[in-house]
Amino acid sequence: QVQLVESGGGLVQAGGSLRLDCAASGRTFSRYGMGWFRQAPGKEREFVAAISWIGGHTRYADSVKGRFTISRDNAKNTVYLQMNSLKPEDTAVYYCAADRYGRDSPTEMDYDYWGQGTQVTVSS
Repeated sequence: QVQLVESGGGLVQAGGSLRLDCAASGRTFSRYGMGWFRQAPGKEREFVAAISWIGGHTRYADSVKGRFTISRDNAKNTVYLQMNSLKPEDTAVYYCAADRYGRDSPTEMDYDYWGQGTQVTVSS
């Protein structure tokens, strides 16, 4: 069982930066693939970024490539999402998720555990 708690959301102006943290419980955190997803009002949840447990392979949605960076610190049981050059269309609730098979998957159904989400609002 893994419990995930996101933090770091907030209100920022367009062009600004935020870093989201996802703290995980459980002794086997390092074996999980970790992902970030987001859901904007009136829209379906969508993939943002993911990182595998072996080699730290990363994957990004086209909409965030070059602006967002996912990373992990297994010693701290934490995964990060550094978000730069934020745009109003990045406004959403951001969710952290864990995949017990360690993949960097862009598919929601591959994830076994989810956090409760943190709100990110980008003003124009």
